Amino acid sequence: MDPVNEAENPEADAAPAGNTAADHTRLTHLRHDGTAQMVDVSNKAESTREATATATVRSTAEVLALLGGGELPKGDALAVARIAGIMAAKKTPDLIPLCHPLPIAKVTIDFELDTDFVTVFATVKTRGVTGVEMEALTAASVAALSVYDMIKAVDKHAVLTDIKVLAKSGGKSGDWTL
Repeated sequence: MDPVNEAENPEADAAPAGNTAADHTRLTHLRHDGTAQMVDVSNKAESTREATATATVRSTAEVLALLGGGELPKGDALAVARIAGIMAAKKTPDLIPLCHPLPIAKVTIDFELDTDFVTVFATVKTRGVTGVEMEALTAASVAALSVYDMIKAVDKHAVLTDIKVLAKSGGKSGDWTL
């Protein structure tokens, strides 16, 4: 068994001899038999953790001009999307079954408009024993969905794409940027 995961996942017994299934002992959300579990983080050190995720909504230059000017028929889409993203970060453990509830310290939602797309940037910060990548991804996704909802009346062909984590910091695995 991997000693790193053994500390985080003490109830993940070694796979029985002769087991031909994939080695689930390296995946902390799976027990030795492949069934799902919530990872035990009780022995992990608390630290400040932050993650930034993005999502992109593709549309037309005309629609993005309306979006940027707050002139959509439904109103200020970016303001609505910002609040939706913040709410989503706080509700992530209610939506993702194995995600730990965290004391969210800060959520920022920003937008970058280009000629044919808008990129949502969601940054989430906490002080805790597990990271906030899922909260950042959920916030970026829901903010992008809110932009889509606000523009669909004027662009039925808008597309959500490129949802990803850009950077994370804190915790045992350290800092990284895409």
